[in-house]
Amino acid sequence: MRIWYYGDDVNTDMLFPGKYTYTCSKPEEIRPHLLEDLDPEFANSVQAGDIIIAGRNFGCGSSREQPVVGLKAVGIQAVIAKSFARIFYRAAINQGLLLIEAPEAVDYYQPGMAVELNADLGRVRIGTQEFLFPKPPPEILGIVEAGGLLEYTRRKLRERVGRK
Repeated sequence: MRIWYYGDDVNTDMLFPGKYTYTCSKPEEIRPHLLEDLDPEFANSVQAGDIIIAGRNFGCGSSREQPVVGLKAVGIQAVIAKSFARIFYRAAINQGLLLIEAPEAVDYYQPGMAVELNADLGRVRIGTQEFLFPKPPPEILGIVEAGGLLEYTRRKLRERVGRK
C-alpha cells in the first residue's frame, strides 16, 4: 500500500483534466489521465489498496464523475482529507469510494509514515498515533462494500424478493 499525499483544494480538473471530459468515460480510458497535471507519477504507479491523504476541500470543482470513477477503478482504498467538496462526496458514495474526514490525522501525517485505516471502528492509525473519526453510517459502508449505489440497490432488491 502506498500513500499519496496532496494539499488543499485538489479540484476535479487536477484529478482528471477537463479536456478529456467528452473523450473518456470508461475506467480504462480515464486511468492514464488521473492526476496527470498534479502528479504525473500517479497513473503509472497507483495500486489497489493505496490511500490518498489530502487537505481541505478535496474534489472541489465540477460535478464530472470521471475523477471518482477513475479513483475507484484503480482501487484507491480511501481518501482521507480535512474536508471534501459536497458534490464530490456524493459522487464518491454513489461509486463506492470511501471518504474519511479526519483533519487531525491529516495534520499529523508526514510522508513516509505508515497508515492503517479501519472505517468500521472509525479509526485511523498514522505511525504510532491513533485518530478517531465519526464512523460512516452503515448504509454508506454497505454502499462502499457493495462497490457502489447501483450494486447496493441490486442487493437490497434481491434480499427483498428473496424474503417474499
